[in-house]
Amino acid sequence: MKHFLIASFLAGAIALPAAAADYTIIAPANPGGGWDQTARSLQSVLQEEGISKSVQVQNVPGAGGTIGLAQFASQQKGNPNALIVGGYVMVGAILTNKAPVTLKEVTPIARLTGEYEVIVVPASSDIQNIGQLIEKLKKDPGSVSWGGGSAGGTDHITAGLIAKAAGVDPTKINYIAYSGGGEALASILGAQVTAGISSYGEFESQVKAGTVRLLAISSEAKIPGIEAPTLKESGLDVVIQNWRMVAAPPGLTPEQEKAVSADIEKLAKSAKWQETLKTKGWMDTYLAGDAFKAQLEKDTASTETILKDIGLVK
Repeated sequence: MKHFLIASFLAGAIALPAAAADYTIIAPANPGGGWDQTARSLQSVLQEEGISKSVQVQNVPGAGGTIGLAQFASQQKGNPNALIVGGYVMVGAILTNKAPVTLKEVTPIARLTGEYEVIVVPASSDIQNIGQLIEKLKKDPGSVSWGGGSAGGTDHITAGLIAKAAGVDPTKINYIAYSGGGEALASILGAQVTAGISSYGEFESQVKAGTVRLLAISSEAKIPGIEAPTLKESGLDVVIQNWRMVAAPPGLTPEQEKAVSADIEKLAKSAKWQETLKTKGWMDTYLAGDAFKAQLEKDTASTETILKDIGLVK
């Protein structure tokens, strides 16, 4: 009878669903920027959807996410409850900073969202359209200061590609890097820089409030609801997208990686996440598993080429 009870108990225990994992998400940037917003959106949805009971967000800013990445890879090895948010900016920062820790040192889980870049000027600026900004750039590249995210990131690459497409030496651009979206925005609103470059979501409320003027967007075609010509329409052959992803630490077992991937897939397909994407103006670019790992390799190779072209990487 005793043996029967133990066997029944074990069978019952095996049938129980796995307990929801508690996660700590590293946002490798200052509060206010795109990675911080992504991490906090993950936190809300994982908890609201009951995928995780408790989710903490930690900010580890600096060097385009490479400081947070290095810390994450060494301190969280083998920990299935730790995640890091990253993206295209990190790919460029790893190359330009010659970072010792790369994305090969973590476990990519999924690409989650994508945003196009926009160029804005403060409302007080005498620059009314992208053509006038390019004219100024051609006349004296150094006189146009561009405010954006970290060196070698999507914003920096976009400024370089715009210069290149306009026939201006990309190495002559006057780019001012900020490690958080909040800092960059303050410099643009305070007219400390000529123009600002970032993902649309980071400027949306200022565009709607009329404190900044939207000059152009880096999409292939016009985006419904965004009143701006594309760079292509403006005669500049530039299309670029800033994507964001989530990764786990190195050293996970295949079972642990599978469990984390299942949680993130559940999140990506949830109504609350879809609602978040809509609210934030982020596009759903969900790609997971081997398909994402292959895309990441491809993006890393093409980014290296772009950075060499614009003189950011030797």
